[in-house]
Amino acid sequence: MTLGAASEPAARKKSTLVRLASMLAGVLVLMLIASVTAYLWVERSAEQPKYTSVLSDGAFEVRDYPALLVAEVSRSGTRRDAVRQGFRPLASYIFAKERGGEAISMTAPVTQSPAGAQKDWVIRFIMPSEYTLDTLPKAAGDDVKLASLPAKRRAVVRFSGVADDELIASKELALREWMAERDFVAESAPTYAYYNHPWTPGFLRRNEVMFEIASNQGNFRSN
Repeated sequence: MTLGAASEPAARKKSTLVRLASMLAGVLVLMLIASVTAYLWVERSAEQPKYTSVLSDGAFEVRDYPALLVAEVSRSGTRRDAVRQGFRPLASYIFAKERGGEAISMTAPVTQSPAGAQKDWVIRFIMPSEYTLDTLPKAAGDDVKLASLPAKRRAVVRFSGVADDELIASKELALREWMAERDFVAESAPTYAYYNHPWTPGFLRRNEVMFEIASNQGNFRSN
C-alpha cells in the first residue's frame, strides 16, 4: 500500500467531520434565530400587564398594578416541577383544547407563588385586558380557576438568566435587602414571574421576583 492510498481514508474522515461540524453549526444558528424570534415575539407582541412605575432604582422598581384577571391552578412539588405541571392545564384552557369557545391570546408573564403549605404553589396566566370575569370562557372541570386579583403596589427586581432555584433565591434576597434599606415591608409571599419561552437563551430572558407592599410606606428618595 502506498502512502497516498493510506492517506485517502483519513482525508475522507476529515471531510466527513468537517461536514458534520458545519451541519451542527447550522442547527445552532437556526436555534439561536428561533430563540431570538421567540424573545422578540414576547417582548413586542404578547400583552403584558400595564402598570405605573412609582420608583426605579437600577434593577429594582416599585410598581402600581391595576386589578388583574387570572386563570390559575394549584400544584405541589418543587418549584420547577410545579410550574411545568401547572403550565399544561393553563395552556389547554387558553387554547380551548378542552372547552368550548374561542382561544385566548397568550400573555406574559407566567407567575408562580408559594401557597400555604410547604411545596404548594399557585401558577397563574394573566388574562388579556379585553376580558372580564363575565366574558372569559368557562374552564372545563374544576382544575383551572378564574379569579380577579385586586390592585396592588409591588416591589420588583428584574434579572436575566435561566431562573433556577439558586438564581431566584439570590435575587429574592437582594430584593429583600433593597426593600429593607427603603423601609418597604412585604405583605405577601414572593411571586416569581417568567416572561419567555423555555428555549430562549438565558441572556435574553426576563425574570422577576416581586412582593406586594403597602402604598403608604417606604422611602422613595433617590439614592
